[in-house]
Amino acid sequence: MTTTTYETETRIGPTTYRLRAFADPDLFVEVSGTDTSGLLVAEGNLRLPAGAGSSVGKLLGQVLDALGKLGAPPPRGGRHRPANANQPWTDELDEDLRDTWLAASPGAPAADLIRAIAKQQERSPASIRSRLARVGCDPDIAGRPLSPEAAHLLGVQGRDQGEVRATPDSTGVVGG
Repeated sequence: MTTTTYETETRIGPTTYRLRAFADPDLFVEVSGTDTSGLLVAEGNLRLPAGAGSSVGKLLGQVLDALGKLGAPPPRGGRHRPANANQPWTDELDEDLRDTWLAASPGAPAADLIRAIAKQQERSPASIRSRLARVGCDPDIAGRPLSPEAAHLLGVQGRDQGEVRATPDSTGVVGG
């Protein structure tokens, strides 16, 4: 019988993994991992019946993937919560937001300004946009206060129209 050998090496982070697999007649798999200084940090050997390679390989892949996810940090693409998410707004924060918005040039892109303010205040752009209307600013046009008509459409009362949000009337419709 002919011995078939497969060898490969890959680097994952600071670890270099070496895999050697061969059939003679059973399947043998040898894995080792060394860090950048050459220190052995991973090691393992498997001996499998010749016909079990594919099935056991799939099973091991699933198990190792699941175990790796248990101890892994959350994925980078996961949802990021700003530091001040769900924190109450103070009168001072509202005033700062309003002053920053109204001091902006009317030609400035509103979305860019919202993102910049969100980063500065460590809140989400959605929360900044929502809060702008509540403090009497037009969230669509930088530097512009919220008109009474727009406040009515958005169901809020801006600073120039009072300090309380509109409440539903007896039919459940939000009024101005």
